[in-house]
Amino acid sequence: MTVPEYVGVLGGGRMGAGIAHAFLIAGANVVVVEQTEEWAQGARGRVLSSVKNSVARGAVSETEEEISSRFSVATTPEAFENAGLVVEAVPEQFDLKLAALTGVERVVADDAWIATNTSSLSVQRLGSQLSIPSRFGGLHFFNPVPASTLVEIVVADTTSGDYAIQAAGWVEALGKTSITVRDSPGFASSRLGLAIALEAMRMVEEGVASAADIDVAMELGYKHPVGPLRTSDLVGLDVRLGIAEYLFDTIGPRFEPPQILRDLVARGDLGRKTGKGFFDYGTEGAK
Repeated sequence: MTVPEYVGVLGGGRMGAGIAHAFLIAGANVVVVEQTEEWAQGARGRVLSSVKNSVARGAVSETEEEISSRFSVATTPEAFENAGLVVEAVPEQFDLKLAALTGVERVVADDAWIATNTSSLSVQRLGSQLSIPSRFGGLHFFNPVPASTLVEIVVADTTSGDYAIQAAGWVEALGKTSITVRDSPGFASSRLGLAIALEAMRMVEEGVASAADIDVAMELGYKHPVGPLRTSDLVGLDVRLGIAEYLFDTIGPRFEPPQILRDLVARGDLGRKTGKGFFDYGTEGAK
């Protein structure tokens, strides 16, 4: 299996840069599009830093220069003109994603595939507002992308059956493992992961145990590589809150965000990206 020759990634933040890196070291020509030149150069730095690390680890056979020569950044969707696949990786807001996807659809060829990296939003609802919904599906990567070995392929009722087949091939070519799920709120991974995380937050809120001890319970007792609270800090507590609110609205009360999560987000303690969440990343001490 191989990846498309030309791959576009819309959004060059942590997730977008990770997705770009994955396709780049798998042999694709990759372009990342961001809103401004400053953000585009930030994305360039993130991707090339990951490439350098991959070469240093001996994880790729090409040189850093060879891989980097296939990478570029831009500030307009027209850069996706030749892409056989474009992966959208903008923040988890429906209107923002829809605007991004419709912008992509205006410039790519009719036979190009378009995927969203959403972790919870309805692929069916997004796709229904595109001109060719059959070539659109979910391609949910996990954070951090270089270290994660799972990709969730999400298919809606309108998604072509060929999409799941093609996507499974791309994931295999990336050296990762795919699962295929039907479009539903939270899919499989986000729904299960969030359910555990929200209960862990409630346990901290109720004084059952410290954040550190709750994480250790899941790491040693259930062999989770990282506990649910430190994982939440890595994902971003604002992201966790947004997904929880969406699942609360679509599935029901069991996904109601606990007050401790709302309070942390309101204070700006969003996890690793701000230096503090359930854990303090200055001292690595638990809250």
